[in-house]
Amino acid sequence: MAGAEGSAGRQSELEPVVSLVDVLEEDEELENEACAVLGGSDSEKCSYSQGSVKRQALYACSTCTPEGKEPAGICLACSYECHGSHKLFELYTKRNFRCDCGNSKFKNLECKLFPDKAKINSGNKYNDNFFGLYCICKRPYPDPEDEIPDEMIQCVVCEDWFHGRHLGATPPESGDFQEMVCPACMKRCSFLWAYAAQLAVTKVSAEDDGLVLNVDGIGDQEVLKPENGDQDSTLKEDVPEHGKDGVKEVKAEQTSEPCTSSGSESGLQTGLKNQHLNTESQSGCKLQELNAKQFIKKDTAAYWPLNWRSKLCTCKDCMKMYGELDVLFLTDEYDTVLAYENKGKVDQAADRRDPLMDTLNSMDRVQQVELICEYNDLKTELKDYLKRFADEGTVVKREDIQQFFEEFQSKKRRRVDGMQYYCS
Repeated sequence: MAGAEGSAGRQSELEPVVSLVDVLEEDEELENEACAVLGGSDSEKCSYSQGSVKRQALYACSTCTPEGKEPAGICLACSYECHGSHKLFELYTKRNFRCDCGNSKFKNLECKLFPDKAKINSGNKYNDNFFGLYCICKRPYPDPEDEIPDEMIQCVVCEDWFHGRHLGATPPESGDFQEMVCPACMKRCSFLWAYAAQLAVTKVSAEDDGLVLNVDGIGDQEVLKPENGDQDSTLKEDVPEHGKDGVKEVKAEQTSEPCTSSGSESGLQTGLKNQHLNTESQSGCKLQELNAKQFIKKDTAAYWPLNWRSKLCTCKDCMKMYGELDVLFLTDEYDTVLAYENKGKVDQAADRRDPLMDTLNSMDRVQQVELICEYNDLKTELKDYLKRFADEGTVVKREDIQQFFEEFQSKKRRRVDGMQYYCS
């Protein structure tokens, strides 16, 4: 028995101990996160009348639009009113989306909040998230078959969610970066690599190893920077110590366009030559200045700090490029999830009312004093009552709490019955 008791004791020491305070703090944190996401959206009115909402909490209904059907998204209010008993996928937030609830994608459902909708919202964008699939692995979250603990991070461009281990670069601590752009979006918006060398949380500058970047289409080559600092570098093919993860790139061209590249050696030569001309480039374009410097382009995600968007160039040529790439939203600080969450918190704080203060404000001075005294009595007696259980090491049961309030009400009645009022 002694051995068994010792074994049980050691086992209890190994088991993590979670206190009630820990549980309450975790619940409060989850509640705050939920409030931040939902606080910026209307829980009672369908958002359809607002058009393509800049950013809102969205859901997809697996019951009404299962995989194989057309994808559709519904607003917060419709998720409550029209799909309350259905299986929903929480999509967090999406930008520039108009509620689909009850339109032609829903064959047997009419929206209860806004039935007069167009058949389709042509401006909406959809991805696999609307069927509960995420990341490049196209798996559900949480994934019952995935035993690897891994957080999911949302790409600010495509708004898909990715496992940290599938982003090609280890994510920094969650508090160290504000937004992430996934590898596919970094490849499509390759101009961002020039900014990443200066702004990204995990720097991708070539200055650390003295190498400049490899041009698209040339393969595993690198350009060595001469020790004398001359920009007319020479090509060295297939350097084994760098490989694919160390793909380097030199800006291919330096023209009036804000961001260009070439897949030929002539393009590389032009880029090297035009590095001399950075002082003669169009004034006022931040991107052209960055393109004249050395930076690394990798097949990985990039992690960005707070307010990095404000550093992007907004000259005429760059704005045209953003429009062609459909990323004009990157120049809008209010597009960020953080801005949306902060707005939700502010709105909730303005709407949140303390019922005790409301009651006090509706009373006269005598009633206010009586209520405060009753509250203090309740707090003191409840504290003393619970202390007995703590001292004895016993569990507080439901009937114990019920007994306390019955006794408290009885004492209150006795006090009130014996009270005398005097008028002066």
